[in-house]
Amino acid sequence: MLARYSVAPTAVRFARRGLASATNAEIALLKELLAKAQERELAAARAAAAAAAAEAGGNRFQIQTFDKISPSGLERFPATAFMLTGSSGKLPEGTEPEPHAILLRSYKLAAEEVKPTVRAIARCGAGTNNIPIEEMTKVGIPVFNTPGANANSVKELVLAGLLLASRDIVGGILHTKNKIVPEEKEHKKIEKRIEKDKSLFGGQELLGKTLGICGLGNIGAMVAESALALGMKVVGYDPKLSVDAAWRLSSKVERCDSLEDVFSKSDYVSVNMPYIKGVTHGAISAAVLAKMKPTCHLLNFARGEIVDGQALLQLYENGHKGRYICDFADEGMQNHPKFMCIPHLGASTEEAEDNCAAMAANQVINFLETGSIINSVNFPTAHLAPQKGHTRLCIVNQNIPGVLGAITTLMGQRGINIAQQLNTSRDKIAYNVLDLQDFPEDADKSAALQKELASITGVLSTRLIWTGSVSEGPSNFVTIASQGAAQC
Repeated sequence: MLARYSVAPTAVRFARRGLASATNAEIALLKELLAKAQERELAAARAAAAAAAAEAGGNRFQIQTFDKISPSGLERFPATAFMLTGSSGKLPEGTEPEPHAILLRSYKLAAEEVKPTVRAIARCGAGTNNIPIEEMTKVGIPVFNTPGANANSVKELVLAGLLLASRDIVGGILHTKNKIVPEEKEHKKIEKRIEKDKSLFGGQELLGKTLGICGLGNIGAMVAESALALGMKVVGYDPKLSVDAAWRLSSKVERCDSLEDVFSKSDYVSVNMPYIKGVTHGAISAAVLAKMKPTCHLLNFARGEIVDGQALLQLYENGHKGRYICDFADEGMQNHPKFMCIPHLGASTEEAEDNCAAMAANQVINFLETGSIINSVNFPTAHLAPQKGHTRLCIVNQNIPGVLGAITTLMGQRGINIAQQLNTSRDKIAYNVLDLQDFPEDADKSAALQKELASITGVLSTRLIWTGSVSEGPSNFVTIASQGAAQC
């Protein structure tokens, strides 16, 4: 008869821990090996790209960057067709600085920093108040942004703002750190004091409360969805709500007719509208704030200038009790105890920076290759599927009568057939895309045609695209401004 052996529970636990430790160590080793392999692969790819770039010579587009741009975006530009300059790289010795596009994040761009060769500017983010939009429009340069790329990141911080407003979390943490711990010193006394003082930092739940959302775009819609999941009621206002945004919006969101309507119904208000100079500057005005409940909490993760800080301060001086949680500084409210200033962290996540940079790079490449415009803040959306074998002509002009007629008349006079075309406009700017049939890849004929086009009143710039690939480089992406000076 075989003897039965029993194993002590303690021994089993130690064995399991040992097995778990060994497994964790093996996993950690595998992760380390994988990371090193990926680094080697990336280094090899960069070396190959650098070699190809050296072979390609100077016939490449120059992408000038300001700020630190995520590698996820920069890697979208193949080294065989692009040179990264500015904050992302140096020009080869003897190469003239002729940037064809600019990528930036929060850098305050001045008009005089934009070289005449620049044909596009892309902001890695949604807001574009750091770019001289009006000046760029006047010279025919589209400015792109990346709406939605950082939406989840901002949404998550808005949710954090809701909790910071409803519960005095920061106040409690600072009280413990700066008062209880220094005064009590011993752990048991600290524990006892914490239990005693916690009543100083009471709050309220979000469940059943009403959240008003001003701006129901990418971020606003995501905030609404999350708030509903938390059991909140949601009301919102957006006078420019697009069809796509409307489809994304839950049917449970109550639509309001005005900002005043939103503020009058809400326990919390989240500002998520874009900043547009002369349009949304100071949109949350004294008249709007006057409709706010005395206990309403205001959250601003859009732009500081949208809220009239002085009017809000006056409201607080008259007894307003709710908190103001803002991702920006506010001169009027800065020293008020109800004001909580977050240092612009809305899009400060690795994922958001990667998404924004990749989206900005893709939009620039698409514009250079096909002339397509998506997510521009000053140009109309434009997409015309290229037809194989045709030369594409892109024309930027003032949105005034007679320009399109003059362009097509000139084409007819020169015997150039237009296989397909797109004409669209936005405010003071118009954009034309024409596919020219059997137009020869001839530098002299191209220059002559563009010079004639530039002489038409209202034309700001023109650009010829031959193959529809950035691999052809900038030499065939010819632009002549209306003054007659060659741009690339």
